[in-house]
Amino acid sequence: MNDSSPILRVNNITKSFGDNTILNGVSFDLVKGEIKVLIGPSGGGKSTLLQCINCLVVPDSGDIELENEQIDFSSKQDLYSLRQRVGMIFQDFNLFDHLTALGNITIALRKVKKISKKDAEQRARVELEQVGLGDKEDLYPAQLSGGQKQRVAIARALAMDPKILMLDEPTSALDPELIGEVIAVIKALAHKGMTMVMATHQISLISGLADEILFMEQGNIVEQGPPSLLLTSGNSSKTQGFCDRLNELSEVEA
Repeated sequence: MNDSSPILRVNNITKSFGDNTILNGVSFDLVKGEIKVLIGPSGGGKSTLLQCINCLVVPDSGDIELENEQIDFSSKQDLYSLRQRVGMIFQDFNLFDHLTALGNITIALRKVKKISKKDAEQRARVELEQVGLGDKEDLYPAQLSGGQKQRVAIARALAMDPKILMLDEPTSALDPELIGEVIAVIKALAHKGMTMVMATHQISLISGLADEILFMEQGNIVEQGPPSLLLTSGNSSKTQGFCDRLNELSEVEA
């Protein structure tokens, strides 16, 4: 981690849909270069938290500060600025079916950053090379595997030069044999110092990349700490128990 001052502060975020409380006062800080991994049972609020941080879902209450600036949820300009600085990777890729891999990356560069077509395509090719898809620029999503689609989605986010990357179960929609190629890209980004918040059930990402694990349950962070503390032999933590069950499932699937 390169800087001890938080690049992102999430303070007491709440969110409900009707009578269903999804987030119940969630808070954490993120410093530059840090990787926080969200784990826990389905329905615990992980995806909603990521969407609230990017304001794809507007929180009911609480504050979000990015680079020491508090985000005004009612300001289109603030939200526009936030989304340019916080990239989002979805579990279902969210690519445009009518655009090639290159087109999916250049569209935001041209429409949001107002970059020329030539410069946007040059940048897109750099990012496609970074995720190992330099030879796939002319292919459409229907011609790509799930792992390739997710790598295009990652390249699209990286092309916007985000300060932080949010990843919502980036491997959950992939066949087991395709998961490794996406994990390799995420690990490469981590080694380059990308700041990330990631929800995942992949043990290798939880134990191998996390600076801190946040265990979420029923809309709350009920346990948090580094893997060295929470994932130790004989540990009775919720995190250890959850990861033990994930290991058992992966062994059964194998």
